[in-house]
Amino acid sequence: MSTSLPTDRGQAVALIVFMLGLGTLLPWNFFLTASEYFNQRLEPNITGNGSSGVTAKDYNYDSWMVLLSQLPLLLFTLLNSFLHQWVKPRLRVAFSFIAIFLLFSLTAALVPVPMQPDTFFSVTMATIWFINMASAVLQSSLFGVVGHFPPRYSTLFMSGQGLAGLFAALAMLFSILSKPDAGYADRGSAALGYFITPCVATLGTLLCFLLLPHLEFAHFYLNKHQSEYVETSKELQSITDKKLLENGSKQQEANRKLFKEPEEDQERSSVLQVFKKIWLMAVCVTCVFAVTLSVFPVIPLRVKSVYQDSPVWDKVFTCVCCFIVFNAMDLVGRGAPSLVQWPSKESPLFPITVLSRLVFIPLLMMCNLENSKLTVLFSHDCAFVTIMALFSFSNGYLATLCMAYAPQLVRHKDCETACSLMTFFLVLGLALGASFSFLLAKLV
Repeated sequence: MSTSLPTDRGQAVALIVFMLGLGTLLPWNFFLTASEYFNQRLEPNITGNGSSGVTAKDYNYDSWMVLLSQLPLLLFTLLNSFLHQWVKPRLRVAFSFIAIFLLFSLTAALVPVPMQPDTFFSVTMATIWFINMASAVLQSSLFGVVGHFPPRYSTLFMSGQGLAGLFAALAMLFSILSKPDAGYADRGSAALGYFITPCVATLGTLLCFLLLPHLEFAHFYLNKHQSEYVETSKELQSITDKKLLENGSKQQEANRKLFKEPEEDQERSSVLQVFKKIWLMAVCVTCVFAVTLSVFPVIPLRVKSVYQDSPVWDKVFTCVCCFIVFNAMDLVGRGAPSLVQWPSKESPLFPITVLSRLVFIPLLMMCNLENSKLTVLFSHDCAFVTIMALFSFSNGYLATLCMAYAPQLVRHKDCETACSLMTFFLVLGLALGASFSFLLAKLV
């Protein structure tokens, strides 16, 4: 029997996994980038005499957007932890991609359509809810699929997600540097381009996913029975070498036992059983994102440059030093585990390292915040950028280690359950961090 493992020819599977990570978060990041467009559409319609005829209404779009994105993300990520046992990942991923594509197509189609603010607000909030509902199932399912591959591919998937955030930050910078006197038609064309781009990206990512099982390397790891057969064959071969001179009947009995083992062990473990094995990684990934979202972006947004005499730098300071630095270093951190993985999953230093990120909360709160109630210890721009760089790098690095380590703690057939649970706790960390951010914002 042959026990040789297939190779990833031309790194095709690695590239597809990276594109899946990029395509998973790219649509939503483009949606966030168009926040200014949505707020403008919610302003009262201006009549020919220059008045709207109605009183301006505060829709609190940004607050509602955060709420109606986090709730479905949390709920449906939890639902997918149980749903994956009955619905195949291929169906879940394909349905989610199609749903996201249709919702973004609807958003793009509504750009040139005049609508009353109330109607537009209702349609937009419903779109946000359903996009994040599909995104929750999509992310959780893809994490489960990637969990079948070696740990390096989980790192690539996380790196793709990090690159999506960097694209959004760069798009924000280009928007700030664009002409301030652009007319409504120009803003409408820009918004239309924003929503067509993720539509194309979503279709491309769906095609990549459909191609994945047809590659030999991916087919091998996605086929649980074949993987288990090879693992059993290796174990049998080792035992055969050790017992070569033993009685033939005893050896045949051992062989039958080894080959029978996978058949008896085909049933997946329950969600609770899997959680007991990965609970430490689940808690760690929750802490990583809870710390990050508790201060980012609410605290860094209030940091002001010491170079107030430079209008251009003052204009782009927040975008560059907050969003671009964060997303760029987060991307570097997500890619670093492909080179070095420290601490190891068994090391007691791992949870200690995760908890040590709490120090970034007071560090960022003591930067040069506008109208700060606290003592400013780090007033210079360089100090803020250094803290932000370490803060974002540790976020990407530790989060990626958590997501890569979890599938290694369970059997191959339970990898999808483990990754679905990890995705839920990742989203739980986002929700907890967003909640804590309201308290920290009041403290400064």
